[in-house]
Amino acid sequence: MKILKALIILQFISICAFAQKSAFKKPAKLKDAFGINSFEWDFLDDKNGLVVNEDELRAMKSFSSIRHYMDWEKLEQEEGSYTFNPTRSGGWNYDAFYQSCKLQNMMVLACLKTIPKWMQDTYPTDMRDADNVPVKYGKEFSDPKSYIEQAKVAFQYAARYGSNSKVDLSLLKVNALPRWGGDPVNVVKRGMGLIKYMECDNERDKWWKGPKACSSGKNFAANMSAFYDGHKNTMGAEVGVKNADPNMIVVMGGLAKPSIAYVKEMISWCRENRGLRKDGSVNLCWDVINYHYYTGDDSSPTGGEGDRGKAPEVSSAERLAKEFVNMSKSYAGNMPVWLSETGYDVNAGSPLKAVPIGSKSAELTQADWILRTALLNLRNGISRVFFYQTYDLNLTDPGKFSSSGLLNANRTRKPAADYIFQANKLMGNYTFYSTSGKDPILDEYHLGNKTAFILTKPTDNGSTVSYILTLPGFKSAKIHKPLPGSDQMSEELVIIKNGKLNIFVTETPTFVLPIK
Repeated sequence: MKILKALIILQFISICAFAQKSAFKKPAKLKDAFGINSFEWDFLDDKNGLVVNEDELRAMKSFSSIRHYMDWEKLEQEEGSYTFNPTRSGGWNYDAFYQSCKLQNMMVLACLKTIPKWMQDTYPTDMRDADNVPVKYGKEFSDPKSYIEQAKVAFQYAARYGSNSKVDLSLLKVNALPRWGGDPVNVVKRGMGLIKYMECDNERDKWWKGPKACSSGKNFAANMSAFYDGHKNTMGAEVGVKNADPNMIVVMGGLAKPSIAYVKEMISWCRENRGLRKDGSVNLCWDVINYHYYTGDDSSPTGGEGDRGKAPEVSSAERLAKEFVNMSKSYAGNMPVWLSETGYDVNAGSPLKAVPIGSKSAELTQADWILRTALLNLRNGISRVFFYQTYDLNLTDPGKFSSSGLLNANRTRKPAADYIFQANKLMGNYTFYSTSGKDPILDEYHLGNKTAFILTKPTDNGSTVSYILTLPGFKSAKIHKPLPGSDQMSEELVIIKNGKLNIFVTETPTFVLPIK
């Protein structure tokens, strides 16, 4: 028994070795929590997918980063035939799309999701589904080699849009045939430097779709291993993201059910099947941990099975953020943790709805809760947040996620996007420093020698509180409050007396920038 205990302790030390050596990751900037889930048609013209629509682009400037929902079929409508500009499916110009994002300093997380029709067709008719696990029918989910087709398209994408300008041209392929006379044709490009982050699938733990679409942690790790580097370079030179661009950051597919046990299962698979690195850490096949969470009745793994959404501070959002960050520190070398889907509906029938509070409409409450979700996750160690989604699917539909858009159909901002735009404009480059207090919550942010504070009443009943902020050495301060329908927050210059400032704090965050 003593020998067994010793082995268990040694194993735990080995798993944690990298975490002990790893430096604490850099504090997140406020703007890192202002991402949005979007599609190519949110940028490109719906009548001519080869050009950027300037009105669409102007609306998208509300957000600092984009999670691009990218269907595999767009890149590979026919097996082994790759297209990017124009894509065979949809006729989109991904080159122009990503170039516009780079010019606007919007980071793009490319999420490669679903399976193309040619792969669906390998399944029996009654099992065909775009959300199936990305393997041809009959292949073992537990074998990394089963995922070679997905890992090949990931290689082609990373080679084109990544940073490696020296990738072997003989490995790169495009379908150079025009769709019709006069149609532009695809040409091989490499190292365009437009994409730094690539995500392997979306919610691979799709338990609601049954075994054909749901991966266990260990099977998803096998998938990630192929996607990451061709299972340690054993599947061919043109397989896996890292073999195309070693600098590209591979993001784990966001989990629908935010379970640290699932990620631990993935880590255990890597330990057994990928071994250890020279420094004693597990050779993991992803660079960012990623999960989804919508605040609602937490009797459901994804929330929202009650009759309304919840303010982030009274939900499980903080507990989950802490669990994932602590798990990363202990088992994954303190790698970044992202929340790539979260948000609220506004339709009164949705179980994820933001609700009217006092004189505030549902849209104003949504704005409060969206901004507070960003602040909550940053203060608990989450490195990036992406909200779902750009536009409403159907504002009149009471179903989950149908009315969660942050932009109106006419490309104007809803209050939630107003608040994000204003906060980013005011102090997007400030980094999180510390937090204190429970009611109100006081977050401190820094930018060089500048200090800023954000105060929030963490309730959802319309209550307020008076708070005395201690600011020794400061003579005055500018108090800013988000304003719906505006490009910037309200501003009030106040005098600080004896190092004390009395602040009236509400459920809409208040921003305080002291002046010496």
